[in-house]
Amino acid sequence: MATRLDVAVRGLFATPVAALDVPGAEAINTELQRVILARRDDIPSVQASNAGGWHSDRDILAWGGPHVGQIIDMAKGMAGQLTADRNGQAVRPAWQVRAWANVNTSGHANICHYHPGSFWSGTYYVDDGGCASDHELGGEFEMLDPRGPGPGMYAPALKFAGEDGASVGGAEIIRPKPGLLFLFPSWLMHQVRPYRGTGTRISIAFNLSL
Repeated sequence: MATRLDVAVRGLFATPVAALDVPGAEAINTELQRVILARRDDIPSVQASNAGGWHSDRDILAWGGPHVGQIIDMAKGMAGQLTADRNGQAVRPAWQVRAWANVNTSGHANICHYHPGSFWSGTYYVDDGGCASDHELGGEFEMLDPRGPGPGMYAPALKFAGEDGASVGGAEIIRPKPGLLFLFPSWLMHQVRPYRGTGTRISIAFNLSL
């Protein structure tokens, strides 16, 4: 029998993705859904990463009501906890915010992109369109391995040991769930897979910059 070696392993170049289940989300989302869908009915879509669907202007803080501000304040709090200077000391930047709403119905998606000019980006789910309970509906938020295809090129059947090694040059997904708020580095390439349900998938996206 081979002797198990006492190997020291560090997960270098890790990419932080942080998530929070927002307290009281059901009541918050009822009002946000009403406001966002009313805006969609009145204002044409912006064309950005959306492949179909409706993308609002980037000023939802001005028209979205107090709950949008509440969500963004939580996001800024998360970003403050996750940001440090080069010496590892905590910092509290005065984050500048741009935020918008996305509404996807059947067949709609968001193409692969990143968010230049920002440090953190994130998403809050108002309505998942049934994606959480039925995985056949798609609509997942997909993050591409920032190391590119390299880790998976030579032996695609293998992965690095440990919970963080599964992607090996592929992608990781976050499945929409009402009340889920998450943050990721703005340079991380990401996309939204096509939604195949008959409901309405509603999210609020935002960028935090200096």
